[in-house]
Amino acid sequence: MCHKFGIVLLLSTVGAIWAQQQPYYLQQCPRDEAVINECLRDSGNKLVHYLQKGIPELDIYEIEPVIIDEIGIVLGSGPDGYRALFRNIQAFGVSNITVTNVRSDLDSLQFQLTCEIPRIRVKAQYRSTGVLILVKASGAGDYWGEYEGVKAKIYFKALANEAADGRTYLTTDSVKMDFNVKEIQMGVDNIANGNTVIQAALNLFINSNSQELLKEMKPALRTKLTLVIRNFMDRLFAKIPLDEWINLN
Repeated sequence: MCHKFGIVLLLSTVGAIWAQQQPYYLQQCPRDEAVINECLRDSGNKLVHYLQKGIPELDIYEIEPVIIDEIGIVLGSGPDGYRALFRNIQAFGVSNITVTNVRSDLDSLQFQLTCEIPRIRVKAQYRSTGVLILVKASGAGDYWGEYEGVKAKIYFKALANEAADGRTYLTTDSVKMDFNVKEIQMGVDNIANGNTVIQAALNLFINSNSQELLKEMKPALRTKLTLVIRNFMDRLFAKIPLDEWINLN
């Protein structure tokens, strides 16, 4: 009887150790303030590397394209002011993100990430109304954009909660982000009714004023991206306990 009990105890212990071993896709970091930020940066980049391929253990099989439902811009006022609505926005290349710097405060669970993405390709459907450079620019078609040298800062504050399995997991309490783009190329294709005059006018204006257009789009885009980031973080935090991110001992 004692022999059988010993085997059961041994198997239970081994099972517990196996269940809590460090996952292959994440580097556990010590609480040491001298190395924690550098370690979290490296751990984040390791996680990104495996996310690009998919991590079945986290129920994540692909992370691209990043999809945003819609954003709108308004240029000018009055009945002839130019208005454009972009829908079904799909972004490719976001998974090539590199975390370049991390600042953390483990006591308050506040973190700031600095990230870089070499190139993001975007496509969307758009519809516009109003006057643009003296041309009636009402129409619809396909939008495309190429954003080179994207840099972003992401700030988030987390909350720690003990789950039913006895382990501590994080949830996001607040998330903020901002970004800038070094070079932009964008344009529109397949204008409804094949109006080549409108298409040429739109593309001339867009490529001549790409940074200004991005500035107009930025508030709505930042709000949408913040929500995407927050949802993705909570998806990860729900699957990865805190002690796999940071050695709590």
